[in-house]
Amino acid sequence: MSLFATKPIAALRAEAETMSERSLRRTLGPLHLTALGVGAIIGAGIFVLTGVAAALYAGPAVPVSMVVAGVACGFAGLCYAEMASAVPVAGSAYTYAYATLGEIVAWIIGWDLILEYAMGAATVGVGWSATFVSFLRLVGIDVPGSLASAPLAFCTATQAARGVGGCATAGWHATGALLNLPAVFIILAITAILVIGIRESARFNSLIVIVKTAVLLVFVVAGYRYVQAANWQPFIPPNTGVFGEFGWSGVLRGSGLIFFAYIGFDAVSTAAQEARNPQKDMPVGILASLGICTLLYCLVSLVLTGMISYKELNVPSPVIMVVERVPQLAWFRPVITLGAVLGLGSTILVMLLGQSRVFYAMSRDGLLGGWAGRVHPRFRTPYLSTIYTGIAVAAFTGLFPIQILGQLVNIGTLLAFVLVCAGVWILRHTRPDLERPFRAPLVPLVPILGILSCLGLMLTLPLDTWIRLLVWLVIGFAIYFAYGRKHSFLTAKDVEERR
Repeated sequence: MSLFATKPIAALRAEAETMSERSLRRTLGPLHLTALGVGAIIGAGIFVLTGVAAALYAGPAVPVSMVVAGVACGFAGLCYAEMASAVPVAGSAYTYAYATLGEIVAWIIGWDLILEYAMGAATVGVGWSATFVSFLRLVGIDVPGSLASAPLAFCTATQAARGVGGCATAGWHATGALLNLPAVFIILAITAILVIGIRESARFNSLIVIVKTAVLLVFVVAGYRYVQAANWQPFIPPNTGVFGEFGWSGVLRGSGLIFFAYIGFDAVSTAAQEARNPQKDMPVGILASLGICTLLYCLVSLVLTGMISYKELNVPSPVIMVVERVPQLAWFRPVITLGAVLGLGSTILVMLLGQSRVFYAMSRDGLLGGWAGRVHPRFRTPYLSTIYTGIAVAAFTGLFPIQILGQLVNIGTLLAFVLVCAGVWILRHTRPDLERPFRAPLVPLVPILGILSCLGLMLTLPLDTWIRLLVWLVIGFAIYFAYGRKHSFLTAKDVEERR
């Protein structure tokens, strides 16, 4: 069988419509799907990584970084919406690649999505831990630092030379902490919620989305009164002489990091087989959540950098730290802290949901073992893949720092977006007759712009991030050729037809 053999779209649609003990329960409408997108997007990107991007890369111009990342996501979002309406099957970019680019590309993207969803959940778990510890401190409970931070940290040579973030020497070093226990706890707790059922998970997420959106709007309105224009000067700090450290290159690198903030919209597409009317509702959920969050992100980041110098924002909870600095906002401190705790929790939920559904889709095609596709007889969820994913993510969350996890997520997501944009372009040529309830405008211009903008953001990420991606892909190829290719249902069908 050719490595680039594709799976017929008719077969994918038939699988989605077939009801059996391996089928998922269809309970999600357009509001649920939009809430899933907003739940994933409004999370660590705004509550955590905005501060890192401002302090280390973009300065006060981090809203510009937000816009650049949002534009790149907009092109990719249009392509995702078309694919989701044409191929309404669980698996997101993995499934789309299988239908358009071939099995080997589908495997690459499926393996790559682990970086997006699993490492995304781990990244947010670290931010949730810092926020939760801050909330407990408000009510008089002090969690020892040795039990609420990662035992490992990583410093670049530049950060060590400048003493940024407490860095003294470059490379990995021990922090003296034992384990990020709150981060491990939230991952395992949300894993349990996801096992119980998609309806319950969606309701839980929708409630949290309402709360955290309201909290951020209050922050914008209340915080704007304490903005000092001097904190925006210079709006784009001069470059230090190193690419990516301030200046316009810093704005672009900030986009590459803050891109993590936007990845939730594609997680919506992983729930296609749990949507009541996926052809119509998936594009609504994807594009509506992206538009709502882009506007909210720009407002929040503008107020954040206006209230305090960007140089002080390299902290685990920048929004909460800024509120603490303004005595007049003391009343808002418990509110924003609780909103961040709930908001980051819903982001973790959507990320873990997406990962388990990708594993489910890969198992359905034979590329992973049957365990990943096993559906609970009562809850109708892929419970084993959810449990195993939760355990692995909890381990990463408890051990590694947020900066390393965030960069892995970003490069993996950008690669996924490139392949989805390419898939739309290819499918327009190979299957012009295919029914598309939603059609991306200006094809091939939109897919080409999506590919170029995502590749451009990938190029802004540090070299060591690329090295980690290549190592991850090599491991993935080894697993594919040792197991996936031999057990692929397409391979089995090809062998049967030759007999």
